[in-house]
Amino acid sequence: MSVEKVYPMTQAGKEKLEQELEQLKSVKRKEVVERIKIARSFGDLSENSEYDSAKEEQAFVEGRIGTLETMIRNAKIIEEDSMNSGVVTLGKTVTFVELPDGEEESYTIVGSAEADPFEGKISNDSPIAKSLMGKQVGDKVIVNTPGGEMNVKITSIG
Repeated sequence: MSVEKVYPMTQAGKEKLEQELEQLKSVKRKEVVERIKIARSFGDLSENSEYDSAKEEQAFVEGRIGTLETMIRNAKIIEEDSMNSGVVTLGKTVTFVELPDGEEESYTIVGSAEADPFEGKISNDSPIAKSLMGKQVGDKVIVNTPGGEMNVKITSIG
């Protein structure tokens, strides 16, 4: 028997996944079934692009539901109270400046399940997060990214 992957996340991240799951189950699933029903009424299914499209969407929705259920079932909530405040860990917001004279950037390190770079949330599996984990304010860190090495200095951890 294989061990299922654990998904570290904040309580807010888990709640967001639960809301998405509820939306998919209660609204989206019904919409897709209705689309399939309507597309069937168009006749020959072998040449029915509406039917094919609706079936593809149904497969996507059902796949996402399965993924979300697994992530929620195997969620490991990050307790912010127990975290060492001076060290970069999961759930922390890290601010750093690229050396020698780059702009300041801030990211919150979260589990892969709730990563959203557009909201400043990066996965703990990302190259930046892996390089910063366990470091402290003032530390200079070499971050290996797909675009090459980046030298940064941590300016704050919150």
